[in-house]
Amino acid sequence: MQASGLILLDKPSGLTSQRAVSAVKRALGVKKAGHAGTLDPMATGLLIVGIGRATRLLGYLAGEDKQYLATVRFGQASTTDDAEGEPLGVPVAAGGISPELLQATMAAYVGEIEQIPSAVSAIKVDGKRAYALVRQGVDVELKPRKVTVSRFELLNQPVAAGSHFLDVDVLVDCSSGTYIRALARDLGRDLGVGAHLTALRRTRIGSFSVADALTPEAVHTDAVIELATVAKQVFPFIETDAAQAAQVRYGRRIQLRVPANPTAIIHAGEFLALYRGEGDEAVPVAVFVS
Repeated sequence: MQASGLILLDKPSGLTSQRAVSAVKRALGVKKAGHAGTLDPMATGLLIVGIGRATRLLGYLAGEDKQYLATVRFGQASTTDDAEGEPLGVPVAAGGISPELLQATMAAYVGEIEQIPSAVSAIKVDGKRAYALVRQGVDVELKPRKVTVSRFELLNQPVAAGSHFLDVDVLVDCSSGTYIRALARDLGRDLGVGAHLTALRRTRIGSFSVADALTPEAVHTDAVIELATVAKQVFPFIETDAAQAAQVRYGRRIQLRVPANPTAIIHAGEFLALYRGEGDEAVPVAVFVS
């Protein structure tokens, strides 16, 4: 039987998320794998790869909050809001931006905000990815989305980069669906100088840290995090008895009080299913065993 669980991958720059998943599949000799949240080719950092039955958990993990480290270059916008795009307009001298002004401008983006995602995002428009439409020359306009930025912190004094540009490192804690490129774009717009990302690194997804991640070359079977371990880390969980476990395997309702949100059902160290509470009963959300 194919192994099931998670691999925490430290994706290098220049590699697409899908190619990173393919590297994991080759290293482990598995056929079924996916990831929880795309990283752009330019970006580095934590990519959670699910293999086997763990692919069914990826949707839950993708919705977890995230942390990023980024470098924003002020002085010019780009077509993709990062260094991979074409420059927009001529450079604008950004040397007059003080740390105080920058921090005051950043403060407006802390909390629940409405953000227009980058046009080259993976959001689907009429069934097609926005970035694919942009490459075809289509003018894409995406609708604002509510996201939450819980932390937006300046990590260093602005550093001059050439005669016009100013580079700053920032740390962002945010909800799923927040685009760091869009934060850079909007900061540059607010300050009247334009801006884009030159570096982006994802350091955390929920309780999973890039500090525990492996490079694609270092992936090995012993690095797979078992389903039961994942379930206990991500969800509230309940250890059930053998009689109830037998019912859970068939996806039946059981007499058990559990929270209304998805709760892991575990028996004898095995993750069986996700259930949610309805009064005195627990009803199945997803069964992971047969």
